[in-house]
Amino acid sequence: MASHVLLLGLLAVSCSIALTSAESPLQDFCVADLTSTVVVNGFVCIDPSLVDANNFLFSGLQIKGNTTNALGSAVSLVTVSQLPGLNTLGIAMARIDYARGGVIPPHTHPRATEIFTVIKGTIDVGFVTSANILLTKVLNEGDVYVFPQGLVHYQRNVGHGHAVAIVGLSSENPGLIVIPNNLFGSKPAIPTDVLEKSFQVSKTVVEGIESKL
Repeated sequence: MASHVLLLGLLAVSCSIALTSAESPLQDFCVADLTSTVVVNGFVCIDPSLVDANNFLFSGLQIKGNTTNALGSAVSLVTVSQLPGLNTLGIAMARIDYARGGVIPPHTHPRATEIFTVIKGTIDVGFVTSANILLTKVLNEGDVYVFPQGLVHYQRNVGHGHAVAIVGLSSENPGLIVIPNNLFGSKPAIPTDVLEKSFQVSKTVVEGIESKL
């Protein structure tokens, strides 16, 4: 029971202290119309007269993510795509599960700062500044860490069992750029010779990485 209370409490704290990067709303809410074909910066609103409580509800973060994959991790997102009531509110969140030794690979959120709270386990985290300095820390249950917007960061479970974290994000649509996938899995592909020279590796190495993504 205590662990459930801690989880619910930290969920609320993580969301409430995530700083919004969106402009101040001009109305009470703008529930996203996820089916609209109108192209705007974000989502258009559904008719307010059609809004009900379910537009502001997401259920399922109590469910353990499936970590049986190559990374040993699983991310359960709650962005505007999963919770339309977040539209224009400048906030989102996620649950992250880690198997023993599981990682979230180096990535960035181009539109959001991330605040990271460890719910269970021991997690090594770090981000790289624009001066190429790595700032890293081993976090334990109840610790909170911040990844500034746009900076490359990662997480790694260094404990002896399953780990869980809850994150808050300062955008309802934070975006995600996973560095390995971005460089070696783009469509069309970045020219092989560019990657060879950039990483000072052979064509065989580049093609080997690309084959795994």
